[in-house]
Order: sequence, then structure tokens, then C-alpha cells
Amino acid sequence: MDGEELTEQETALYDRQIRVWGADAQRRLSKSHVLVYGMKGTVAEFCKNIVLAGVGSLTLMDDRQVTEEALSANFLIPPEEGVYGGKSLAELCCDSLKEFNPMVRVSVEKGDLSSFSGDFFYKFDVVVVSCCPLSTKKLINEKCRTLSKRVAFYTVDCRDSCGEIFVDLQEYKCTKIKGEETSECKLKYPSFQVKFVNFSLLVCFCMLRSAYSA
Repeated sequence: MDGEELTEQETALYDRQIRVWGADAQRRLSKSHVLVYGMKGTVAEFCKNIVLAGVGSLTLMDDRQVTEEALSANFLIPPEEGVYGGKSLAELCCDSLKEFNPMVRVSVEKGDLSSFSGDFFYKFDVVVVSCCPLSTKKLINEKCRTLSKRVAFYTVDCRDSCGEIFVDLQEYKCTKIKGEETSECKLKYPSFQVKFVNFSLLVCFCMLRSAYSA
């Protein structure tokens, strides 16, 4: 793989996971830049895991203030109200995540995600969106797809015991190993717009079928 080798400090810190997925995967992870919008339970857990794993950098966006609901659904928010000091959810989570792994660059970007141009998203390899309307998810997915490089797009939300996730890796190449045979595979992911339209049609079909069978 192109890029710098892992340092001795990184090799020692991530030794256990390197044994699982290899040094090449760890190098790629350490060079990856991730943007996360919407700090809630599932997303907070995701952020903790990639910071502990040694991602290159993590940028958080969520200008909302702490509420009772946010506090109960996000373990990254300190329970002591005295530390809030008018900080946003992203800023509070950023402080907590830095303590998990000082070697990972964790920062905060302020503003409305939908107002940023495509150039802003070009800086990242992965964009994760949560806690926003479908129209915003569609818009951000479209911006990621218009870039000259592949930017992976994820949207995830949880409501009580129900959850949803959408993944768009655009055109993704992988290697499939079966016995001694190795083959190259190419996967094509649909956009959020295409997937949402297909899902809407499926819901309409199910409703009509239910109505006619009643």
C-alpha cells in the first residue's frame, strides 16, 4: 500500500488488532479521515470504536446543546453539568474521545452540514450522517457521489428498539478467496435517492396488497 509505514509507537499500541486484520489494514485505517454528523447513541459508540482502533482523524459536527434526552443516549457526554460551559454536543464528545486515544486527531466543525460545498467533503474518506431529515441525507449523499474520488457514505439512526442503516460505497472492489482460488469482485451500491424511491414503492405495494386482501 502507498503511504508511510506504521511507527513503532503505533505498532505497539495497535499490536492486538494488527494480529487480527494485518498491518496493511491498520495503515489504511491510520490514513483515513472520517466525518460524523449527529452525535447520538449508536454514532457515539461508532466514534469510540474507530478512535480506539486508530483512525487517522475524526471530525465531529453537532451544534445542539445538551438535553436530558441527549444525556441519556450518549455516554460521551460528561454527567457533570459544570463542564458544559455552553459547549455543543460535538465539542463535549470531542473532549471525551481525545481521552480514549491521544494519538488520534479529533476535531469539531461548526455549521449546517447541508450548506457546505462538495469541496468540504473531498477532505474525507468516510461520511457518517445521523439525526437529520431524509432530504439532508439525500443531499449529502449526492454531494459525495459527485466528487472525483470515492467517499463512502453511511446514514444510521435508532429509535427505541428499531434501527436503520444505509450504506453507499459507490463502486467497491474487493478480493474473494475460496480455497486456493482468488478472484476480484466489483460491487455497485445504489444512491440514497434510488434506494429511498425503491423502498417507498415497496411500502405502497404492501399497503395496497393489505387493503385488497382485507
